[in-house]
Amino acid sequence: MKIHEFQAKQLFREAGVPVLEGIVARTPAEAKAAFEKLDQPLAVVKAQIHAGGRGKGHIADNPEQKGVVLVRSADEAEAAATGLLGKTLITIQTGPEGQKVNQIFVEQGCNIARELYMGIVLDRAAARPVLMVSTEGGVEIEKVAEETPELILKEHFDPAVGIEAYQVRKLCKKLDISGPAARSAGKFIAALCRFYVDKDCAMAEINPLVIDSEGRMLALDAKITFDDNALFRHKELHDLRDLEEEDPSEVRAAKSGLSYVKLDGNIACLVNGAGLAMSTMDIIKYHGGEPANFLDVGGGANTEQVTEAFRILLGDPNCKAVLVNIFGGIARCTTIATALIEASKQVGFNVPLVVRLEGTEVEEGRQMLADSDVDVITAVDLTDAAKKVVAAIA
Repeated sequence: MKIHEFQAKQLFREAGVPVLEGIVARTPAEAKAAFEKLDQPLAVVKAQIHAGGRGKGHIADNPEQKGVVLVRSADEAEAAATGLLGKTLITIQTGPEGQKVNQIFVEQGCNIARELYMGIVLDRAAARPVLMVSTEGGVEIEKVAEETPELILKEHFDPAVGIEAYQVRKLCKKLDISGPAARSAGKFIAALCRFYVDKDCAMAEINPLVIDSEGRMLALDAKITFDDNALFRHKELHDLRDLEEEDPSEVRAAKSGLSYVKLDGNIACLVNGAGLAMSTMDIIKYHGGEPANFLDVGGGANTEQVTEAFRILLGDPNCKAVLVNIFGGIARCTTIATALIEASKQVGFNVPLVVRLEGTEVEEGRQMLADSDVDVITAVDLTDAAKKVVAAIA
């Protein structure tokens, strides 16, 4: 689950991670009032969307309007808000379709001495969190990793213990941080690592992380993603979810217990198992097609879930064909066949449907489809299925 910057900074403040004062606004008038309340000579008006690169992004119908604007008066704050609210912001992470700006964050300015990068993710290979820092603050970390990976410093830490003092000292030395800034960094980094573990984060990223003229380390940005599987432990986080920032089909699928991610292609995929989903998408691309989604109905899917999956797939206007690839283990092939037949009655298939069934009750499932009036292109294996679905839309 992702949250907005202003929400992340409130959580940071509560956890002892230093941030600047800021006020969320949803109208230009509120932005003007926020500037006046902050009572500072300089403020920053930031679009709040679930995507990075806002400072370099632009409004769809106004390339001169950036997603992050420096303002020096209440009137400028109001004007900046007018240029952002209700508009579509396009960044490197949103893609060309962009995301609508429904709220902004008005934050006080500061005297920046240095800009850095800091982030924490889970290193699955090492089975522990890894803290990453870099001197390249304000730059997309993906670009740094690709062009100058030696500028990214890493420290793994035990989640039960947290980052240790000697690790912080080592990082400060490599980053040339000393004096008051080093003391501030020690408290900052310890608090951030503790927050990451305590809140079951999947990622906590600050870009840029700044050291101000007084030697204080501050989170000038905040991007947090929580592990969905751990949210049951954090009821206080549920209200932070902004469904308007999520794809409606993905939200709908989640309510039915389905794993669905929309992609840019035109061949819809319905499979059971994440590994099988990845293999199916790969082989579609190998044979010249483009997958329209990742949809995993899981091992224990029932008829209602699979029928809902078809509703979601066929509701995508880009969908030109559907490939069903089922390896029946816990999920029986007869269940999928029943769902196919039911979906045909309730939704109707107006695109080619290629089906490959294998596993538990496969012969019974194939016979059910053969005896039905559903127009199905059958396949004997995954390669055969991929070739047939690509050919069906050629």
